[in-house]
Amino acid sequence: MPPRLPPLSALRLFEAAGRHQSFKRAAAELHLTPSAVSHGIVGLEQTLGVALFTRSPQGLTLTPEGVDYLAYVTEAFSLLLTGTRRLPTPDASRAIAITCAPTLASRWLLPRLDMFMRRMPGVDITVDTSRRQVGFPTDGFDFAIRLSRAPVASDTWHRLFGERFVPVCSPAYLAMHAREDGTVDLREATRIHVSSASEDWQVWAEGAGIDDFDTRGGLSFDSIQLAFEAAMAGLGIVIGRRPLVDEYLATGTLVPAHDVTTQSQGAYWLISAPDIEPHPECVAFRNWVIEQAGTHQGE
Repeated sequence: MPPRLPPLSALRLFEAAGRHQSFKRAAAELHLTPSAVSHGIVGLEQTLGVALFTRSPQGLTLTPEGVDYLAYVTEAFSLLLTGTRRLPTPDASRAIAITCAPTLASRWLLPRLDMFMRRMPGVDITVDTSRRQVGFPTDGFDFAIRLSRAPVASDTWHRLFGERFVPVCSPAYLAMHAREDGTVDLREATRIHVSSASEDWQVWAEGAGIDDFDTRGGLSFDSIQLAFEAAMAGLGIVIGRRPLVDEYLATGTLVPAHDVTTQSQGAYWLISAPDIEPHPECVAFRNWVIEQAGTHQGE
């Protein structure tokens, strides 16, 4: 008698838990409790008669059998999703699902999104700003916009623009701490850091040719937007990341605290799912984002 396939719901729990190496993160993605994910995995292991995870105080890891099985389960879900996405819809259109870094979404994508919606009326758009690795096509996204240092040799990756770094602060902070040349002595200032950013004060200092500048200390926040808001509140100086900070500079909410601007090592990339070509709305969105990136000044 051939073996029976496990329930699809249990395999979905396993795929998410295996990808995240965490019951908690899998539960958050699937809108379940960690306990429900854990019980579902235990039931799957009992059905298969194989341990898929090693549980320890240090965390969750896949067993060798789990690693092998995850590859097959991931491929199976990818095939199912690809086949489902290729089915025609009644109106020959569907929603576009995008995952984007939070601050880029709020400071760059959203202010422009109405232009695309006017160009393609009737197309539903979903924007996800969770910070997680995306698995195409399993996660159901059509596009991801991510910051990456290294280009990927793939026709699904399109470079949008790099960031330019300039220290910025509130006008009040500048007025209080400015020297005669109108800039702030960064050695004496309170520096605001972004703990989640791979490039921050150290990269700016290296690009500016400043080698005797201790970039440590000050305030630290886990998001770029919160760091910007701390600077706007007059708490110190933050690395302004253009184009994310452009609107604040244009309105004078933040002002340059130093006259040196440096180029980031990374760039924002638009990554497309491999099966978007049959969907004209997705092709239109890809072309529109690349078009918008091309209009960005100071790339």
